[in-house]
Amino acid sequence: MNDGFATRAIHAGQEPDPTTGSVIVPIHATSTYAQDGVGGLRGGYEYSRTGNPTRTALETCLASLEGGRHARAFASGMSATDAVLRSVLRPGDHLVIPDDAYGGTFRLVDKVLSQWGIEHTPVPLSDVDAVRAAIRPSTKVIWVETPTNPLLNIADIAALASLAQTAGAKLVVDNTFASPYLQNPLEFGADVVLHSTTKYIGGHSDVVGGALVTDDDELAEKFAFIQNGAGAVPGPFDAWLTLRGLKTLAVRMEKHSDNAELVTQALLDHPKVGAVLYPGLSDHPGHHVAAKQMRRFGGMVSFTVTGGEQAALDVCAKTRLFTLAESLGGVESLIEHPGKMTHASTAGSLLQVPSDLVRVSVGIEDGADLVADLLQALG
Repeated sequence: MNDGFATRAIHAGQEPDPTTGSVIVPIHATSTYAQDGVGGLRGGYEYSRTGNPTRTALETCLASLEGGRHARAFASGMSATDAVLRSVLRPGDHLVIPDDAYGGTFRLVDKVLSQWGIEHTPVPLSDVDAVRAAIRPSTKVIWVETPTNPLLNIADIAALASLAQTAGAKLVVDNTFASPYLQNPLEFGADVVLHSTTKYIGGHSDVVGGALVTDDDELAEKFAFIQNGAGAVPGPFDAWLTLRGLKTLAVRMEKHSDNAELVTQALLDHPKVGAVLYPGLSDHPGHHVAAKQMRRFGGMVSFTVTGGEQAALDVCAKTRLFTLAESLGGVESLIEHPGKMTHASTAGSLLQVPSDLVRVSVGIEDGADLVADLLQALG
């Protein structure tokens, strides 16, 4: 039976507990499991780093929502990023990354993996020819964010999947900004989908986590090995909170998108706003590609302030409802200055973000209130 997204978000991997009838998956707060004789595992569980029923429920649901056969949950989005890169790359290998990648991803690649002989090339992923030119015989991964963080550029997943296949590389798509509700990269040929489940999937700014989803059996085995061997797993309560967040993802993403559209229109008309970056705008250079691969355009909006860096910092300091904080994707609206916050690690590199840039994560409050708050902050 082909259930819809919202139905799967509530039911996939979440059958009533067979012992008590609990309609909500229990929090299995245990580190180990009794065996019926040596090797006689009940349900395959022996130790909670290796597997936990609450985590299994989350992984089952995530796989269903991304249209994949395998999912693995991790303690953070960065531990998931580390796991996929260490599963695929070896010393001497090369990967292509966005020239406006998330700062944490860039830091891991540029400051950590480089110490083990991994090379990388930043390119504008919206330019397929630029990606093609960056590929080497040693290229093993093309790393994609779409939309990107924080410049909201769009990559054509299907076109890059074709490039990766020809090059014998894996296409990994960080789908955090879109969420599984708005975009399913496996449908367009991606090999792996990554999420920081901290963001829209958890949805309430109360849990940190990450996930990898794939249809590739060999990759799935490698992810499971790293997950157990390195041990960066979510605890059962973290898995339970993330699963709870998934249940309302569909309705939340609709409201995030509604409010982001209201905010975008208000910003476009303001004299102190320079560029407004949102893939839902018809003049956004990636709009047509985004419309092809996304159901709606999400809750993330970035914009430049005409007065420069200090003016951008002033806007961040003056909001009442938009909380000045890192992260994104929660029910509450957040505002930040990427250059001095989430993307500070890119300073002085090719990935440095504009100093007059402000990024907002538009929440699910009343849209008119959010518009009024930004307008008063802009003055």
